Parts: sequence; C-alpha cells; structure tokens
Amino acid sequence: MAIDFGKLADIFVTNWPMFLHGIYITVLFAIVGTVCGFIIGLIIGSLKTIKVNDYDKPIIKILKTMMQAVLRFYVWVFRGTPMMIQAVFLYYLFKPLINWTSFEAALVIISVNTGAYMAEIIRSGIQSIDKGQSEAAQSIGMSHFQNLIYIILPQAIQNSFPSIGNQLIVNIKDSSMLNVLQVTELYFQTMSIAGSNMRFIETYLISAIIYLILTSVASFILNCLERKTNHEGKKRHIDFCS
Repeated sequence: MAIDFGKLADIFVTNWPMFLHGIYITVLFAIVGTVCGFIIGLIIGSLKTIKVNDYDKPIIKILKTMMQAVLRFYVWVFRGTPMMIQAVFLYYLFKPLINWTSFEAALVIISVNTGAYMAEIIRSGIQSIDKGQSEAAQSIGMSHFQNLIYIILPQAIQNSFPSIGNQLIVNIKDSSMLNVLQVTELYFQTMSIAGSNMRFIETYLISAIIYLILTSVASFILNCLERKTNHEGKKRHIDFCS
C-alpha cells in the first residue's frame, strides 16, 4: 500500500491536540526519568565505590558485602529485563499496597530503570579518574566521601556527560513502552488516532517524524551543553595551572 502524502497534513491538523499531548507526556517522562535516574545512579555509583577493607569490623564487612550484593542485583535485574515487563510487573505488584495511578507508576518505573543504567555510567566515569588523585586526597587527610564529592564525582560526571545525555534520547524513544500501562504518551496517542482513522501508515509516519524531531532537538541541545562544559572545564584547568 502506497503512502498517501496528501493525508499526512490532514491527519496532523485534525489530530494535533492528541499529538501535542502525547509529545508533552513523552518529553515529561524522558526528562523526569533522566533526572531522577541520574540521581539514583549517582547515589548507587558512589556507594559501589565503597570497598570492604581488611581493617573493618566484622559487622561492617557484612553490611558492606550485603549492600554491594543488593546494588549489583538491582543493576543486573533492571538492565537485563525489558522496561515493558518491569512496568506491568511493578504496577500490579504495588497497586494493592499504594494504589498508585498508571501515570505515577510510569514515572517511577522509567526513573528506576534509568537509574540502573546511570549507575553503570557513573561507575565507569569514576573508574576513568586517575587513582593518583584519590591517593593525593587521602594524603592530605580527606575522607572517602570528601574525596568522592569534591574531586572524583565532578570529573566523573563531566567525563560521562555524553553517555548521560544519550540516556535522555533513549528515554524519549523507550517511553513508548509505557503505553502498556495505558499512559497517553506519543505512541499511545498514535495508536488511538490510527485506530480511529484506519490510516496506519500515514499516522505512524507522522509519529516517527515527531520522534525524530524530538531526538534531534535533544541531541543538538546536549551537544551545545557538552561543548560549553568542556570549554569551561578547560578554562578552569588553565586558570588553576596559571
């Protein structure tokens, strides 16, 4: 069946409020999921740097080991299973307990899912920092957390910025999986429109173009921020060395 390009404008003009609402929900999920996921990943990535030391008390060793096991399990599960399955499972698992709406569940699920990926991104960023900086911080009496907050994390975040930004683009696309909870994001709206006008090819082409525009705009903004961040980082380095 050939694409009727003449119908594209008619479909969009007729249904633009539904497309606009879908765009709003999709962007909201992507931004909230990325920001909350970043915070979760920052916490987990930082906690994963805590090592079990020989001089720790037995109870401390046990607690640290248990914490690391829980964190590894969280990352393993949420990176290893589809978000659509996570959405359905967690929504119905906790609904009897907290009676949350599908919209609330979707925000939590995309945040927790993103957090697992962000944790690995932050961990990789931390590992990319020269160990000599940590040794120097310890030599002047800084604690592990002081070293982490003031020296390691700022550099790790800057080094990981491309991957962190890429997660926003991934979330714009992956938010379509949350239609399984009947939240009215862009893909759900597209299905509704296509089901009513029976013009599946044209309607989904419009949706694909919208997704492409959203991801392209996000990429442009992130590239600008990355260039600005790198420029300011180099400037601070020059000022420090002067």
